[in-house]
Amino acid sequence: MASPDIATLLIHCPDRPGLVHDVTGFIFSHQGNIIDLQQHIDPEQNAFFMRLEWSLENFTLEKEEIEARLQPIARRHEMQMRLSFASQRKRIALFVTKENHCLYDLLARHESGDLPVDIPVIIANHETLRPAAERFGIPFHHFPITKDNKTTQEQAMIVLLKQERVDTVVLAKYMQIIGPAMIAEFPNGILNIHHSFLPAFVGAKPYHQAFQRGVKIIGATSHYVTADLDEGPIIHQDVMRVSHEDSVNDLVRLGRDLEKTVLAKALWWHARDRVLVFKNKTVVFD
Repeated sequence: MASPDIATLLIHCPDRPGLVHDVTGFIFSHQGNIIDLQQHIDPEQNAFFMRLEWSLENFTLEKEEIEARLQPIARRHEMQMRLSFASQRKRIALFVTKENHCLYDLLARHESGDLPVDIPVIIANHETLRPAAERFGIPFHHFPITKDNKTTQEQAMIVLLKQERVDTVVLAKYMQIIGPAMIAEFPNGILNIHHSFLPAFVGAKPYHQAFQRGVKIIGATSHYVTADLDEGPIIHQDVMRVSHEDSVNDLVRLGRDLEKTVLAKALWWHARDRVLVFKNKTVVFD
């Protein structure tokens, strides 16, 4: 027998009395069983954030009715809401270039069942990682990018993503700047990963630059992609201490490990609807 479906509601609005009462009261009035509830208040912004999960096993509304029936509460409290269901897994496109560590990590997690998403397509601007896609049985699409065809190729990618009903793009070390059309198509739906040396060590070989400066901490950052390069809302970061005994190769190896885990965790939170974007920040209900 299949497990009952679970609904997740993400909310942000101006903070005021009665918010939790009204939302939980709505669920109770329709015989919903609340499984998890987390909330956060930002007093500086007078903003209220909440994530709520409830079982639909005995819920008296059909899934298709819930959002419309919540609208009176949303209007009363000026709420921005996002409703999702555990049975409707996110469909992920992985964008890659030549580096394989993030790609293999995500594919292995997906294959083992640790990443609750569907991955219908891998898109690349080089052929290098086609064998990895074939090994995991995922269609691989090659879109060579030059300065002359970039806009045209991204439009073709968007067509493919729509055909595959993709709702999230993950840049798994995709070494291209995403254009405005793609960003507009997936607002807060494109995840990126990079080292955390920016803006100190820009350009090629950042770990070599860091080694020359004798850095003592390396890190990785995963964020949503916006029109401002590498300045989108941050989802997750992590750091690791290094020392004078670590070579450049050590820094690169350790940095790759950080990039893998930071990206995987950010995607897991995104896939489970645990991330709320407010202005250029995130509230992550972990």
